[in-house]
Amino acid sequence: MTVKDQIIIILNENRGEYISGEQLAERLQVSRAAVWKAINRLKEDGFTIEGINKKGYRLAEDTDVLSAQGVQSYLTNSDAFRVEVYKTVTSTNLLLKERANEEEGLVIAASEQTDGMGRLGRKFVSPADTGIYFSILLKPTMDNKEVTLLTTIAAVAVCEAIEKYTSKQPKIKWVNDVFLDNRKVCGILTQASFSMENMKPEYVVVGIGINLYHPRDGFGAELRNIAGTVLNEQSGDIKNKILAEVLNRYYYYYTNFEKREFISSYKERSFVLGKQIMVVTPNNMRPAKALDIDEECHLLVSYEDGSEEWLSTGEISIRLPKSDD
Repeated sequence: MTVKDQIIIILNENRGEYISGEQLAERLQVSRAAVWKAINRLKEDGFTIEGINKKGYRLAEDTDVLSAQGVQSYLTNSDAFRVEVYKTVTSTNLLLKERANEEEGLVIAASEQTDGMGRLGRKFVSPADTGIYFSILLKPTMDNKEVTLLTTIAAVAVCEAIEKYTSKQPKIKWVNDVFLDNRKVCGILTQASFSMENMKPEYVVVGIGINLYHPRDGFGAELRNIAGTVLNEQSGDIKNKILAEVLNRYYYYYTNFEKREFISSYKERSFVLGKQIMVVTPNNMRPAKALDIDEECHLLVSYEDGSEEWLSTGEISIRLPKSDD
């Protein structure tokens, strides 16, 4: 671990309190010059570090910079994940797929994606410093039909993380979008590679993008009425806390997969059950009502002709009530 990495861990543990350069140098067994250089590099990385003569350095209370050290400090099981954080990447999913031969638990996170990937070939808008964009590498031992449930776990984990650190009550739109105040604040894209011999998953990459703050220039005309954010203003170290808590919750449900506890949590947060929806297919949109979600996260719908169908994949939209005007 570099001097810079060790210093940010110490400052984060003592957030808001001054620690002298001499104390840091002595604790890390390095020179005062090495401490000074590391502090300057941290400032260049975006950390708000205040320095006062004869008092030392402190990390400002409202500093909210995504970092591997920050995430690791909030993990309940520090051995479960290996977190790497980058300022800008093309796509965390793409980078992780290129490293799919590595051990399970590798997490790549970024403050910005220039080519973020969404479902159905769409682009996931990932502005700098306003969101949390990360992907998790998994090597599950399960049937291929169960792989879709790894997306279900992600949706639940995101909701529970938001609930822990905010007063918000997020909801899940089947299959995998997280909403707040009728606006999408999180998208999830799961990609997998399967063995040709037995069709078992060789690896799975679960990509998660959370809109935390409003981008300075907005989300653009296409997303203006769709995308929302978890928070309206910056909150100290919330990026590291939320990312770590998503990983904490994900690890629990993943390692206790057979219990299927995440299904009840998913259903509790569903905002489509009981509602009129449109079932969207490549060639059609069919009115229906959402009735139930089963243990495989299939959605039971009832069509206007009285027929019912369990949907395993696909896309739906909520049918808004007609105006009296």
